[in-house]
Amino acid sequence: MSIGVVIFPGSNCDRDVRWATEGCLGLPTRLLWHEERDLSGLDAVVLPGGFSYGDYLRCGAIARFAPVLQSLVDFAAAGGRVLGICNGFQVLTELGLLPGALTRNRNLHFICEDAALQVASSRTPWLSDQVAGGQITLPIAHGEGRYQCSDETLKQLQDDDAIALRYVANPNGSVDNIAGITNAKGNVLGLMPHPERACDPVTGGVDGRALLKALIG
Repeated sequence: MSIGVVIFPGSNCDRDVRWATEGCLGLPTRLLWHEERDLSGLDAVVLPGGFSYGDYLRCGAIARFAPVLQSLVDFAAAGGRVLGICNGFQVLTELGLLPGALTRNRNLHFICEDAALQVASSRTPWLSDQVAGGQITLPIAHGEGRYQCSDETLKQLQDDDAIALRYVANPNGSVDNIAGITNAKGNVLGLMPHPERACDPVTGGVDGRALLKALIG
């Protein structure tokens, strides 16, 4: 059982994720350079936070063409678990593995704080140990975390029970207070909060552990 963590030029949370998955949870983890194509032997892949390709065009818009992501599409279609955190969530929407888009925060400021989150659905393995309606706390750190989608897409997310997490106090203007969503199958999760920063009680709580443990089901 092994986890891959993709590194793009500009990623800055890849080692944080490996520290959390391997150091805190004991899950074998290897780093994947963005030019790699071989995902054999991996049970899950994480797209970490940061500023892939400097976010020069649009968050995630350049990264979505990376060779590793062309392999990731097939990996996800075959049922492999994929977790996109912050910039990774942005990449997943650009890639089309998740619907909608992440845009500039409502107040146009970068936000870095702990966020109370409501578990909107425990349908998928990511939050199966949680009770729908319960709360967890995870750190957020983003300038473009405002989730937006069409009314039709929002209804589809609601019908599919694919809204995983909602903000208790919406910090960025996301539609329907959305902090994280899954695909209909449930094997792909994108969220703006950082579960890897909430795996150690000394450095920031442990509410992120369950999400990362779910990488290996």
